[in-house]
This record gives sequence, structure tokens and C-alpha cells, in this order.
Amino acid sequence: MTPKSLFFFSTTLALLILLIPISAQISDPNPKPTQSLSAAHIELTNYGFPVGLLPSLVHGYSINKTSGDFSVELGGDCKITLPPDNYLATYSRTVRGKIVSGKIVELDGIRVRALFRWWSITGIRSTGEDLVFEVGMVSAKYPSKNFDESPDCEGKHSSS
Repeated sequence: MTPKSLFFFSTTLALLILLIPISAQISDPNPKPTQSLSAAHIELTNYGFPVGLLPSLVHGYSINKTSGDFSVELGGDCKITLPPDNYLATYSRTVRGKIVSGKIVELDGIRVRALFRWWSITGIRSTGEDLVFEVGMVSAKYPSKNFDESPDCEGKHSSS
């Protein structure tokens, strides 16, 4: 090696040695898993609802921005356990309703088991901190933070 090429080589090596610790500091040694959100989940947040109202596995959705009518396709029936009281809920292959800011009405396709029978959830209201689930004339209020993560359907994987 000539003195000029030796200088170039040692300078390059020194720069690489300096850059390696910098790049090690930038990368997170314990990256947190991120939840992959569908466009339907993101649409929920646009109307003031948490993503956890829908299961993680969403195959498609449609919404009429004028009327608020929506349809969410799950690709099959889905069972989940709803927080915080561990109610068993079932989602039909298709969930339909009408959504406006902070309110879902005419909801069809979500049922919950409580008091030894199945009840259809007909509406959901969001106050920001709380969600109010309507079952006909009866309602139940839960903290929105219980629905910050979208649950997986029991017995199915969200990677499909």
C-alpha cells in the first residue's frame, strides 16, 4: 500500500468505527411490536372512536361519507372477549351501521353475551374518555382506553 492509499484506508476505517456506535444508539434494542391497522380502523379514529371496537382481522370496508352508512367485512364470524368484564362477543362476517362524529347507530352484526343470553349492540357513543354501548333501551358505559388495541379473533390469526 502506498502512503496515500494507507491514509485513505485508515481514515475510512476510523469513520466507520465512529459511525457504528452512533447507529447503535439510534436503533431501539427492544422494539415494541406495532399493531397493523386497516383503513377501517383508521376511519374509526377519524370519527372519535378507538380502534379496538373492531377485531384486528378486517378484510375490507366501505363508507358513504355523506350518509355515514358503513359496512365492514371480516371474512368470517369472529369471537372475542371484551374488556374489562370479559363479556363474550361475536361479530358477524359483515358489520353494518351508520357513523357520525362520536356516534354509531343502527348497528348490526355485533352481539354480546350477558345475563345468560345474547344481546345485539345497536349503537355506540363516544365521549372521548368513555364509550356507551346501547342494547335496545339499556346502555353500559366503559372507559375508551379499554379499547385502545384491536383484539384478535379467538382461534384465528391476524396475519391472513
